[in-house]
Amino acid sequence: MLRTEKDEAIKKVKENLAKSQAIFLTNLVGIQANEAVKVRKGVRDANGYMIITRNSLFERAAKGTYAEKLLSNLKGPSAVAFAFEDAPAVAKVIFEANKENDKILLKGGVLDGKDLSAAEVAALAKLPSRDQMLGTLLATFNAPVSAFARVLFAIQEQKEKQTA
Repeated sequence: MLRTEKDEAIKKVKENLAKSQAIFLTNLVGIQANEAVKVRKGVRDANGYMIITRNSLFERAAKGTYAEKLLSNLKGPSAVAFAFEDAPAVAKVIFEANKENDKILLKGGVLDGKDLSAAEVAALAKLPSRDQMLGTLLATFNAPVSAFARVLFAIQEQKEKQTA
């Protein structure tokens, strides 16, 4: 790898670290190309980005950032998934890929500056998606209004029966 390529990779990782609200450490080595493309596409669809580069470049790019602890002293093949908006959705993509292929591992992560273990990332992945949570919240807000409307309608029907 040429020096300019290394500098470009470090720059790309730094930019993504600055924009992301969460990162997840995983690996894609040892799986078929089609599976790796599927995982990367899933991360992209969840408004994230996945990068694979040398561990030393990850370490240099993370120096002085919230991800310094996670990305230092890495051993073995590593990939980093950045979550720009919906962290549980990106974690869910990696978690589901791990269910399909044991070679894809969740090694840990950082969410809003807090270090996460592999178990905590798995728990995050099991959360409902943002859209599901918003739907539940909307249904919760609508429940009292709906109940009130049903009561008013029942009162109206009762009065109509009494007058008839």
